[in-house]
This record gives sequence, C-alpha cells and structure tokens, in this order.
Amino acid sequence: MPTIRRLALLGLAAGLLSGCSQTVTERTKILRFTAIPDQTSTELQEKFQPLVEYLSQQLGISVEYVPARDYQGAVEMFKNADVMLAWFGGLTGVQARQGIPGARAIAQGEADPTYYSYFIAHKDTGLELSQEFPASISELRFTFGSASSTSGRLMPEYFIHQNAGRSPQDFFTHPVGFSGSHDKTAELVESGQYQVGVINYKVYDRRVEAGQTDPEVCRIIWKTPLYADYNWTAHPELETQFGNGFTDRLQQALIDIEDPLLLIALPRNRLIPASNEDFEGIRKAAEELNMVR
Repeated sequence: MPTIRRLALLGLAAGLLSGCSQTVTERTKILRFTAIPDQTSTELQEKFQPLVEYLSQQLGISVEYVPARDYQGAVEMFKNADVMLAWFGGLTGVQARQGIPGARAIAQGEADPTYYSYFIAHKDTGLELSQEFPASISELRFTFGSASSTSGRLMPEYFIHQNAGRSPQDFFTHPVGFSGSHDKTAELVESGQYQVGVINYKVYDRRVEAGQTDPEVCRIIWKTPLYADYNWTAHPELETQFGNGFTDRLQQALIDIEDPLLLIALPRNRLIPASNEDFEGIRKAAEELNMVR
C-alpha cells in the first residue's frame, strides 16, 4: 500500500510539473508588443485591440499590447525582451536596435519616410510662418516635447544646431523646457507658458482639425526639413520563439493591412516595408548629438 501511495504521489507530482511546463510554454508563445506614448492618451489599450485581434488571427498565436510608461520605458522593455515588437519613433528605434544586434525595422507608415516638425509660437510673439529658420526665437521661452522624441526633440535640435551653429542650450537665452508630449507642447504654447515650441506635424494638424488648438493663437512659424521617423521594430528573439521566417510573416501581416481602423492607435492609413537602412540619417544625427544610448 505505501508503494502504491508513493507511485500515486510521484504521478501527481509529474502531472503538476508537466502542467507548469505547459503553462510556461504557453506564456512564452505570446507575442507582446508596445508603443511609445507620444500622445497624452489613456485609450491606447482600447485603440490597439483591433490590431491585437488581427495579428492573432493572421499569425495563429496569442498577441498582447503592453503599455510603456514613457519613451525610454519602451526602449528598455524591448532591450530586456519583455516585448518582441515595438512601435518606435526614429530615435527610440535606433536606440533599441543599437542595443540588440539583429533587431529589424520591418514596417512604417506610408508618410513616415518624409516626416517633419512644426515650430509653433504664441500669437503675442508676432511671429508668422517663414521659409527661413526663425533665428529671433533665441530670446523667447522655448520647449521641446519628450527628451527622447524624434520629431519633438532630436531632429529639431539637429536643425537648430545646423542653422544657428550652436546647441539649443547656448542658442536660447532662457532654459529650454521639455513638455513630455506633443499634445502638452501645443497646450503650453497656446496658454503662453512657453512662447515657442516644436511639435510633430501630425499631432498639430489633428489637434487643429479636432478644435483642440486654435491655429490663430498657436501659430506655425517654421516647417523643418524632411526626415524618416516612426517604425515597427522586431526583436531577433521572435525567430527563436516562433520559428524561422516568423519576422517576415509578421512584416507581411502588417503591410497587408487595408482597414485604417486596425491602425487607429498609430494613427496611420497603411503600412509599408521598412529596413534599418531607412533610419541611417536619424542614427547619424543622434550620434552627432550624443543621443544614442
């Protein structure tokens, strides 16, 4: 009888261990992704749900969106393999890929290879739209967006340096601010807390269209030169977890999307292929400004 009990207990323990192993296996088979929170929105979880369902159906696996606390949080989650796919800006994408050999930019929005920023100013400054870099802003209170934003910091800083021959810290007579997001930049400039700021053009245009920003009060005064920006970047560990060729399947699933509602969280109408080489200009600008971590 004791022998029978021992065998039963051994069988139960083996079953429990088998169950634990299965649970771990199932958990590792979830494709988790994140996105930089470049807008002040609490609705990203809901907005990403259609994409979650689409990718799960197309790829035959479980997919889960994991929110990031901030730009660098998204980069660290990717580097730590807490997520295997991320919607990055140009700079955060470069930072993430520099830290993970084999990481690939695989998709971008149709307009992302030709992105730009707006320099905006409060109407009381008297500044108007100009084709030339507005050098007179040096004496005004100025804010960037997030410190890790491509369109709200990196490229605007690069263009300031190109046009003024000095860093923003030396160019502006007042301490430079960092609002934390594009939406907040628009709010701060429109309220007059900062006289001038720089913002992602898509966010500004969306806010004006939605009636959230008055273009007569918060004016565009300069449009930057073009640069490449946002992208989906895939972790090389995807090939280990889901099999050889999975990254290519994922890329195809993304660029096959025809329904803009699936991309409402980005927001983009459609996606096109991307590669690491598309962001060489961003990488070089980031290295020049010592912003690659």
